[in-house]
This record gives sequence, structure tokens and C-alpha cells, in this order.
Amino acid sequence: MVAISLPDGSVRQFESAVSGAQIAADIGPGLAKAALAVKVDGQVWDLSRPIDHDAQVALVTARDPEALDLIRHDAAHVMAEAVQALWPGTQVTIGPAIENGFYYDFARDEPFTPEDLEKIEAKMAEIIDRDDPFVREVWDRDEAIRVFGQIGESYKVEIIQDIIPEGEEVTVYRQGDWFDVCRGPHLPSTGRVGKAFKLMKLAGAYWRGDSNNAQLQRIYGTAWADAKQLKAHLHMLEEAEKRDHRRLGREMGLFHQQDAAAGSVFWHPKGWTLYRAVQAYMRARLEDAGYVEVNTPQLVDRSLWEDSGHWEKFREHMFVAESEDRMLAIKPMNCPGHVQIFRQGIRSYKDLPLRMAEFGSCHRNEPSGALHGLMRVRAFTQDDAHIFCTEDQITSETKVFCDLLLSIYKDFGFTDVAVKFSDRPEKRAGDDATWDKAEKALTDATAAAGLETTLNPGEGAFYGPKLEFVLRDAIGRDWQCGTLQVDFVLPERLNAAYVGEDGDKHRPVMLHRAILGSFERFLGILIENYAGKFPLWLAPVQAMVATIVSDADPYAEQVLAALRRAGIRAEADLRNEKINYKVREHSHAKVPVIAVVGAKEAAEGTVALRRLGGQAQEIVALDEAVARLAAEAAGPLADGA
Repeated sequence: MVAISLPDGSVRQFESAVSGAQIAADIGPGLAKAALAVKVDGQVWDLSRPIDHDAQVALVTARDPEALDLIRHDAAHVMAEAVQALWPGTQVTIGPAIENGFYYDFARDEPFTPEDLEKIEAKMAEIIDRDDPFVREVWDRDEAIRVFGQIGESYKVEIIQDIIPEGEEVTVYRQGDWFDVCRGPHLPSTGRVGKAFKLMKLAGAYWRGDSNNAQLQRIYGTAWADAKQLKAHLHMLEEAEKRDHRRLGREMGLFHQQDAAAGSVFWHPKGWTLYRAVQAYMRARLEDAGYVEVNTPQLVDRSLWEDSGHWEKFREHMFVAESEDRMLAIKPMNCPGHVQIFRQGIRSYKDLPLRMAEFGSCHRNEPSGALHGLMRVRAFTQDDAHIFCTEDQITSETKVFCDLLLSIYKDFGFTDVAVKFSDRPEKRAGDDATWDKAEKALTDATAAAGLETTLNPGEGAFYGPKLEFVLRDAIGRDWQCGTLQVDFVLPERLNAAYVGEDGDKHRPVMLHRAILGSFERFLGILIENYAGKFPLWLAPVQAMVATIVSDADPYAEQVLAALRRAGIRAEADLRNEKINYKVREHSHAKVPVIAVVGAKEAAEGTVALRRLGGQAQEIVALDEAVARLAAEAAGPLADGA
């Protein structure tokens, strides 16, 4: 007998091995039709695969998150068959499901063209209409090598030889006459993939990611459960292209980058004004939250990085320099420097918690191929801080930090924030007992803070578990920005101590935390979130005074002076151009307010205010306009944040 335990707590008994499809049919015809796969003791299996032991079982339908991975994985197989049907002799290599889609790498002498994608899509539709079942087969390893060698699939032979140990069997999935090496699982048939897919682009890729190997051709696609989801995704991609921070950065004169300083940013006056506005806001919030600001050296001797453990765990990402036979590293992070400040003098339990902040300039040796505008750089500034506290203070400090972080995100316009709990990575410092203690402390603290978290297994920092705060932007994209990490390891390694109430020395706990992450990346996110149309308090130029006639120039200068005296970042456009031209130009530059002045406004002491994106204008007395704009430009700090 096989006992199948279902999510509702019920148990169904079967006389012998039973498949997911049989279980679904036993429950009812509706589920039998809707089921796509089955979870057996937490692992996703094909519906047709026999379950020969007592197990916890759940049926997977289109409403479950696992369904999309199955659809995308199967779409990759369908695409591979389509390519080989259209261009016999093409070899298939690796084709996984990825976030929002899938890809497959092909070995073919002749390059694919964008026009080929339409042909492949049409052939894929035929294969889907054919509705062939996905059939799981288990082959002898040597037989698999022989068969794939015979049909000229040398890359598949290499995969089998390198990944499958001798004596083990190989799983192969067949759809009609086409088959491929694959661990699975798969949908019941090609027809269940549906037609909500689109091939997106072509790219080059090295075999197994090694530049010494052959170059392959990669085809990317996206696939969704239905046409509505596909349409929404394609719309999001269109919006993302319009909002690309690199293009907007050029158009708005915010920054540029060049090969002479790859991975670094040349901030232009307007971009640096935006940068300083964000930094000033953060500095005010941190001061109000009881942080002390420090600054630590850029170049630090190798010995400190060895003591901290970074040299062993992080060396490949560090830039180094030599001076007088000493090896120095440009700091990739601020943590060891903050411990050095903590260690100066005698610290008491009365000094804790000590919240130490730094807008720390860091450098990391990122691969050139991974660099991407402001989002992935080599030189960046962290809104970094470390909270030195006792174990008893972890919970309260976590709650205070989470409240601060969510409040700051809200001020920047982000209210949809998810939290991930990242536990111990494979490569880590500290023993298991220390990690057990750190993970329990962070788990208890998040519960006390009322946070709902999802597990992000193995993604903790090398010295401790962490929370990752993921904010969602205006077009539905997720960005991981803030972190909070509980660290028992670094204070021990760097000999940080405080005198406790009992008069003995104790190790502090170190909470590593960031809210924005890096200024560069967060500014890139802000640019794209607002599509360059910043709220007034963030806009590099908050108001543009534009004249209708040159006779109004003296009054325009008075208006400009009044705005600047009130702390508003204002400029004036006195050019001999038509007002419609000026309005168009400054609207394109995303200036939030244009104050139009002509002879009438000069005579009456008024301004005509036009808001970005609006057609109407409001005639307002100058004093009232200045007061209104000054209050708005003060931003969230004006509310006592």
C-alpha cells in the first residue's frame, strides 16, 4: 500500500505505485484536467511518474508558482525542436528556464537573424498544436553517449561524460520523435505550453561560460501562463526601455560614463545636485535616528583584510596596490574600518547600542561584462552603517531599523516592499553553533518586528545571515536594496569588546545595515521609477523662470532671486525664443515647474505656474508662489521626518 498525504490533511491509500495523474483523477475530473505536475515531498515531478512510497503530495496547477517554470522549461524544449526542424545539423547544448523566460544555446555555423525568430515561433506553434506528450525515459549512460554521438550531438555527449558519473543512469525526455537529455520535470504535453510566448533576442554565449571554449548562439524567449500576462510583460519591457536611466541620464544632463574609467560615474552638475539632495536627506534621517557619522580610509593594509576574513573570501573582487613593499587594498566595504573605530578606547555597555554610519566610497573589481550603467559599477558609495549592540538589543534594534527603512522608502515613493531571509552560504566564516545563534536571533527579531519574510536559502553574507529588502517600482520591477545582517564573527576576529555591567569584557554583536545600498544604483532606480519626472524635492532644477518677451527680463531676474532666497533650485531662460519653444524644451528636460512671466505678470507682480505634464497654468502672486514652492521643495523633511 502507498499512503498519499494531501495538503488538506487527508490521506488516500493506493494498492501499488500511483502517478500524480491518477491521484488527480481520483480526487476529481476538474483537478485531473487542471493538473500540470505533482510535488512529492517538496520536489516537483512529472504527472506520469510513479510514486512508490508513502509521501506528502500536492498537485501543481496553473495557479501555482511552479507552473511558470514548467511552462518556460518546456518552451525551451519546443524551441530547440523547432530550430533543429528548420535547420538540420544545428546542435543543441543547454536550455534552462530563467527569470521571466528561457533560452537555449545552439551550435550552428551560420548566424541566426532577427527574421529567423518569426520562423522559429511559427514552428513552435505547430509543435504545440501537435500536443505530443512529454515522456520520461531512463537510459544507460553508455547507451546515451552512443545515441547522442551517432546523431552528431557532441555537446550533449560532453555533458553526459562530465556530469553523469559512470554507472549512473541518464534521464531523457521525448516529445514525438525529438528527445533531449534533461532532469525534468515537464508538463504532460507540448500543448500545455500554450501560445503566450515570444522570442525576444539573439546573443552570443561561450560553451559552459568559458571564453576559451567555442562561441554559441543564444536565443532568448519569454513565456507566460496566458496572453494577458504576456501582454503585461511586453508592456513592462517597453516602459523599461523608455525609462532606461542611461538614456535619461544623457538627455537630462545628469551623468556620463566612459571606458577611461569603466564602472565609474562622471556626475554632471545636475546629476550631482540630485546626488547631494538624496545624501542630505539620508544624513538628516540618520542623525535624527541617533547615528554618528564617521569616515574611514580608502587604502588599507592587506593584514586587516586577512584578519577580517575578507582576503580569503572576497580577494577576487578587491583592487590592490603596492607601496614600500606593502600590499594594500582599496576597500570594497566599510565594516573592518568601523570595528577599528569601535576599538579605540574602552567601550562600556552604557555606550551600546552604538550606531555608526558612513557614506563610504568603495571599489569592487566587477567583470567588465557585468557593468551596467549606474546599476552595476566598480566605484560606488554605500549608505553604510554598523550597529554595535548586545545580544539582548538585537530585537529592538532590528525593529527600529526596519521602521526607519520603510519610512525612508515611503518618502522616496516606494510602498511595496518584500523581505527575504538569507541564511548561511556554503562559503562562510564561523562555526555552525555561531550561525545557529545568529540565524535564531535574526528570526526572532523579524518576528518581533512583525515582518513577513520568504526564505532565500544560502544567500547570507559570509559572516552572518541577513534580511534583504526588495522594493517594487512604478512598472512592477523588483529591486533588492536594503540589508540587515547579524554578525557574531567579525567582532571576534577583530577583537572588538566592551565592558559589561558585570565588569568583564564581552563581544558586541555587529548589525551590518544599509537602506539605499549604493547611491549610484539607488539613483538609477529612482531615475527609472520616476522616468526622470522627479518630485519637486528631488528635482535637480526645481523651477525654470521663462520669459515671454524681453521686456520682462528684469522682473524674471527678481522672480529668480526670490525663488533662490527661499532655497529653491531655480534657473531662468531669458533667450529670445517663443514661449512655447521654451516650455517644450524644459518639459523635455523634466523640469517640474515652469514660471512664465511676461509684461502682464511684471506689471501685476504675478507668475504663471505650469506643472510638468499639465497643459493648464495658474496665475499666482509672486510671494504666494514662492511660499508654495518652498514648502513643496522642502520635501518629507518638512514634516519632521
